Amino acid sequence: MKVLFIGGTGTISTAISQKLLDEGHELWLINRGTRNDVLPPGAHIITADINDEETVAHKLEGLSFDVVADFIAFVPEQLERDRRLFQGKTRQFIFISSASAYQKPLSDHRIDEGTTLANPYWQYSRNKIACEELLMKWYREDGFPVTIVRPSHTYSERSVPVGVHGPGGSYQVIRRMMEGKRVIIHGDGTSLWTLTFHTDFAKGFIGLMGNLHAIGEAVQITGDETLTWNQIHEAIAKELGVELKPCYVSSEFIASGSPAEWDLRGALLGDKANSVVFDNTKLKRLVPDFVATVRFDQGVKKALEYIKTHPECQKEDLAFDQWCDRVVAAQEEALRRINASDC
Repeated sequence: MKVLFIGGTGTISTAISQKLLDEGHELWLINRGTRNDVLPPGAHIITADINDEETVAHKLEGLSFDVVADFIAFVPEQLERDRRLFQGKTRQFIFISSASAYQKPLSDHRIDEGTTLANPYWQYSRNKIACEELLMKWYREDGFPVTIVRPSHTYSERSVPVGVHGPGGSYQVIRRMMEGKRVIIHGDGTSLWTLTFHTDFAKGFIGLMGNLHAIGEAVQITGDETLTWNQIHEAIAKELGVELKPCYVSSEFIASGSPAEWDLRGALLGDKANSVVFDNTKLKRLVPDFVATVRFDQGVKKALEYIKTHPECQKEDLAFDQWCDRVVAAQEEALRRINASDC
């Protein structure tokens, strides 16, 4: 296949790019060139900002593709640009949506592609829903060859997934574990979550590429392993060789007590605080050989080994660390007051 990715250097797309090249496909990337260290050798690079539509159109002259996938479209206006650029130049256009677009709060923890899309807590998710609706309108009205992919929490060796972290990523949570500090876990840690290693995600994604049965369809791609947040954090602590010291805090309290720019309200109430179990029957019908093979304990081992040997992944987030200390102290003080004999 001749494939064009818009982006191509993110958590999801890097694994797909490498697997496509390993299988001998022709891969093109539109990329600004700001992350050349992760650009896969062997790909054709079109160095451009996709938002500079005139320049991109000029560089695409005479080119057509079997598949175009946009990994960095978040609002309908960006898809309108993509349609102008690729209408008639691709046999399939893949949009990466999000499983966070599914109904919140959920009426059923079991999720498939027929689950209602509605998320009043997170603008990011509502934007993805609007994008999906626009693409399906184009498909119904004039056959625009769209496939919608809904990932859930996909991770790679560059990042350890945790429930609550600051804008600097999850490394500060790892540091807190290693330093023997209490780690904030939303709720009581028993809600269910699904984590998918990016190489597993790539198998499902590539199986949808060039797949005529995927045109006009929305498909979620996740593994089948379901974990509680307690199990997730315990697996990380075990791999680090430390004792997990959890501090359980309600998701509403975390969301209300965090800086607005961190958007923990959306990330928690609109996503992670909800128990989710994905029914991947549709994916397995479209891609019969799909199976996720990297268990979380295996994936987190890979991630921690990588992070320990790559200083650029060890980004301290002191503001988040101090905020955690304040939340822990506030909860301890509340318990002290409740249990005080004079109350």
